[in-house]
Amino acid sequence: MTRIDADFGMHTKTTRRDLCQGIAVALGAAPFVSLPREAVAALLAPDYYPPALTGLRGSHVGSFEVAHALARDGQVFPRPDRQTDDTYDLVIVGAGLSGLSAAWFYRRERPDARVLLLDNHDDFGGHAKRNEFRYRGRTILSHGGSQSMDAPGAYSSQAKELLKGLGIVTKRFHQYYDRDFFERTGLASAIHFDADHWGRAELVRGNRHGWGWKVYDPAVLAAAAPLSETARHDLKRLLTGSRDHLAGKSRAEKIAYLARTSYEKFLLHDAGIAPEVLPLLRAQPHGLWGVGTDALSALEMYRMGFPGFAGMGLGKVPGMEDDGEPYIFHFPDGNASIARLLVRQMIPASTAGATMEDIVTARTHYETLDQNGATVRIRLNSTVVNVTERAGGVEVVYSKGGAIFRVAGNGAVLACHHAMIPYICPQLPEAQRQALALQVKVPLLWTSVLLDNWRALRRLGISSAYSPTGFYSWWSMDFPVSMGDYRFSASPDEPVVLYMIRAANGPIRGLPARDQFRNGRMELLNTPFETLERQTRRQLAETLGGGGFDPERDIQGITINRWPHGYAYEYIELWDPEFAPGEAPHEIARRPFGRIAIANSDAEAHAYVDGAIDAAHRAVRQLS
Repeated sequence: MTRIDADFGMHTKTTRRDLCQGIAVALGAAPFVSLPREAVAALLAPDYYPPALTGLRGSHVGSFEVAHALARDGQVFPRPDRQTDDTYDLVIVGAGLSGLSAAWFYRRERPDARVLLLDNHDDFGGHAKRNEFRYRGRTILSHGGSQSMDAPGAYSSQAKELLKGLGIVTKRFHQYYDRDFFERTGLASAIHFDADHWGRAELVRGNRHGWGWKVYDPAVLAAAAPLSETARHDLKRLLTGSRDHLAGKSRAEKIAYLARTSYEKFLLHDAGIAPEVLPLLRAQPHGLWGVGTDALSALEMYRMGFPGFAGMGLGKVPGMEDDGEPYIFHFPDGNASIARLLVRQMIPASTAGATMEDIVTARTHYETLDQNGATVRIRLNSTVVNVTERAGGVEVVYSKGGAIFRVAGNGAVLACHHAMIPYICPQLPEAQRQALALQVKVPLLWTSVLLDNWRALRRLGISSAYSPTGFYSWWSMDFPVSMGDYRFSASPDEPVVLYMIRAANGPIRGLPARDQFRNGRMELLNTPFETLERQTRRQLAETLGGGGFDPERDIQGITINRWPHGYAYEYIELWDPEFAPGEAPHEIARRPFGRIAIANSDAEAHAYVDGAIDAAHRAVRQLS
């Protein structure tokens, strides 16, 4: 153990104790054999409870090896001679929000239908992952991926119908979300400049809690930023100036130019900003787009409120959203509660309670998810390797625990990553297979860190920090939501969870977004957990050290949710052309094939809850 490891508390056992619990048998642990149908009926143990596992989660060990063997290595999996179960009305590949929603819509029209959901992870919900810590006699929750319902008032009628059917009343979050918490406690967002990249460490506090550049006083930020005098001057000019950097062009010409020009190129060549300023701005969009200002258009940065456009008279441009609803529609475990509500409604024995409030603290009994004779069954740790249409129905082959099984259904919904579908469903037309391969998901780390207290944050007066060149570009105190029997940490002496976000996009800037995502995916898969843990501890120690923070003493748990296939790909105007109606890659990719329909938020090119739900509804209608 090195001295630097000891300083960050790497020798403690708080984060690695559960790293290997609850995972499936890894590839190679046993030969792939076909087993009789009775073998798959074994229930999960009563103490099986993935939400409480810490260490490496998300795409955890045991969840991806079979898929990689199929897609990367070309491994052929044998078709079992015997069918595993009776024939189902519907087999769904993927038990994330889209797969669970597909089951919900299907059974709404066919209440007696028998549905089987297969998922390669050890938990349901997909990216809607629940991170649960038990500390000081309390259960403390956070989200491990899918965070909140964004503007649910604008959801489709189908998505609203599903939320209503689950008993979710979004207006109640105006009561549950403590919108005055950060102001009342004197906490504001900050920018952290790390010494390794900027020559000296600096923490610049904003005026309030929030995201973006309007949180900061331009004069204070420009004076405190560790930049040269020229770069400070340019930064202040950028934040406060009202010059028209495209003078002489019409408004339409400006919009067209900004749409095809990266923000960084615009700043350098049109606004005349020093290159030294660019790294300060670059990572700010990471949490939304997965890439930085080098790979996003200047027009998109204008939509997002970035500086440099005040004097250009652009007004409202296509794609610009209204302020709309506040970003408060958040369960304490994020959208995992939506997944849990879906499961409870379809498998009532899984979770006690009956309301959106009591789901928060209710425990899911995983041993009830896959019971013989049940009309809805969720089979975890099961990776689908082949889906074939046969005689008006479908046959699905999957791997579980080193063995191969086969089930049949009258139809199937593929609610899984689109990039995997060409490998598991080779029957599809070549044009559709190519379109599916273009859905390159955004690779992300979503890390939950349990702190013994938040006294250091209180001393520094900060609630969150943007780190332009940090390992994580953003971290924040969790959302101040209290509902039902669950209470958010009200005192600095109480434990709290910080969530941290890293968008992995590889070492080379300026590449097309899909290439950055592919590079970032390999980075995440090849980085050991110990490295991720060290970076987590180090960044918090450097940012909060001035407030007396000690990572060895104060960090009580770390859950790193690794998502090499994270957000669904949303089209980026700098790299993607406009498509004719029905001819966008995601529209070609989601075309039904006989009794096989395709869902997942990839199918909507919309990385949000309503995208997953809308895709599920469409897929089910296509099978009607």
